[in-house]
Amino acid sequence: MQIDPRHDILGLIDVQPTFMPGGELPVTDGDAVLPVINRLLRRFGHAFATQDWHPAGHASFASAHPGRQPYDTIEMPYGQQVLWPDHGIAGTPSAEIHHDIDQTRIEVIIRKGFRPHLDSYSALFENDRETPTGLEAWLRQREFTRIFLCGLATDFCVAWSAEDAVHLGFTVIVIQNACRGIGLPASDSRTTMDNARDRLTALGVMFIDSGALHPA
Repeated sequence: MQIDPRHDILGLIDVQPTFMPGGELPVTDGDAVLPVINRLLRRFGHAFATQDWHPAGHASFASAHPGRQPYDTIEMPYGQQVLWPDHGIAGTPSAEIHHDIDQTRIEVIIRKGFRPHLDSYSALFENDRETPTGLEAWLRQREFTRIFLCGLATDFCVAWSAEDAVHLGFTVIVIQNACRGIGLPASDSRTTMDNARDRLTALGVMFIDSGALHPA
């Protein structure tokens, strides 16, 4: 697949130490995406990034709900919410874009989850699916039409970003070897990874490996 330098953009989703081994919400092998993403950044002319950027005591943290444990699920005014370990605290080193990432091609960083009572997985909308992050307008003003996603985690922030982008009319490709997932148990012996892939495939999202991409 050839990269179109005018209309294609690479999206780095939450490539932060907080989601890597040693972080507060580690994704298994999360740090393995770093060299792959750096190689991708050399192929793409444009990139954006997101950061989880939570205030302390965020409503999505299990610690904010007495008697609850991480990975419990509760109902919030905007829908079902997984409760997480405290992570991505704004201004802390673990919430920074990982220092090994070459940021020279990153043109904008979208910080999400900073509203104390509203979580945010997607790069495009908060979890109420109504409050925009502003990324859509930025992408359209620059005439990007195809978004290639990488980062953490496949089954949450990457998947929600892909789903919202498709609904907004963008073509979306997930670079699967530049992502890692959490894989929480779901129903019928399935995981959140299984469900996310099925949901995205049904929407027309493509899954490829980075080796299939070639600069123009």
